[in-house]
Amino acid sequence: MLPGAPMPLRELERLQSVNRFLKLDFSKEEELQNLITLAAELCHCPVALLTFIDEDKQCTNVRISSSSDPGTGKDPFCERVVRNGDMLVIEDIHSQQPAATGPGAAVSDPVRFYAGTPLITQDGHALGTLCVTDNKPGQLSEVQRKALRSLARQIIQLLEFDVSLQILKSQYVQARQSEIELRSFFESSLDHHLLLDSGFRILAFNRAWNNHVHNTYGLTMKRGELMTPYIHPRNFQGFYDDYISALNGKPVFDERCLTVKGKDTWRRVRFEPASDAAGKIIGVSVNCADITQQVEQKEIVNKQQMALRQIAFLQSHELRKPVASILGLISLLDPDRPGELIRQAEEIRLLQLSARELDDKIRLIIDHASANKEWHD
Repeated sequence: MLPGAPMPLRELERLQSVNRFLKLDFSKEEELQNLITLAAELCHCPVALLTFIDEDKQCTNVRISSSSDPGTGKDPFCERVVRNGDMLVIEDIHSQQPAATGPGAAVSDPVRFYAGTPLITQDGHALGTLCVTDNKPGQLSEVQRKALRSLARQIIQLLEFDVSLQILKSQYVQARQSEIELRSFFESSLDHHLLLDSGFRILAFNRAWNNHVHNTYGLTMKRGELMTPYIHPRNFQGFYDDYISALNGKPVFDERCLTVKGKDTWRRVRFEPASDAAGKIIGVSVNCADITQQVEQKEIVNKQQMALRQIAFLQSHELRKPVASILGLISLLDPDRPGELIRQAEEIRLLQLSARELDDKIRLIIDHASANKEWHD
């Protein structure tokens, strides 16, 4: 690839796979070590390496060798194996490239023999190599070549299995954490929450509902049992009818008076269909909130409003009595009638206007009281 040229998508995907395996906290170290040792023994070589080729360098993850040099930089032989995606065997490196050194070899221990096969994942990415080297020329028989390829496949399967296992562990931890958070929210709610299956059996419930059952009936709810024993006989039929309605896809929302310990209490209830990931109804979610205090408070407010309306009614009628008397007298003193009272026409007219204005104000009080009654009703 030319310097500065964009990297092909396939190579980017391969490097992502390499980085995933390099970051792997491998749990099968002993099994992997045994496979690398077996590769060296089958090929009669003192050195066996498991390498990954990333963008800048060659990383040796497992090494069977008498030398402790880990090797850095990109080895041309392993890089060629990864690039071609096939086994490479060089019987005598010096005959092709004098003074060349193989992967991981020290300067004082020049590599003469190299054989490597690619580590290819299930999606076809060559991550690195399984290779063996020697400081003297050598050969591999066809059986040894097949064995080296077979070991490379076993190694990549072992690595991919460990990656999958760690992904599953991570997903389990995340799912467990989500479950704990959801359960904590579920249990901390003061409202009652219940999940029933399609057979009216208990799937889940929160602490508030269980405490209610225990305090009311002296029972402890259990998953898998029928809900029947945990419902007051007086409330059962209504509860069951709403459950069937929700099970058939029609949710129920209502405020109702229920009997608890012989006392009427008010509940806001919701029966809603519970569906699986495919949208199939598998049960019913029941949520119940105690609104007794709200209802009682509303009744108190209504009584207060009624009392205010009665007071307004009485006050308005008491006020209208003298007004009616004034208006009656004014009608007797009508300035249109002949006589001596004609000279008092202006005073009578003003008195009449004031009385009518007072009567209008009283009517406004009555109308306002009536409007309040309709609004609260």
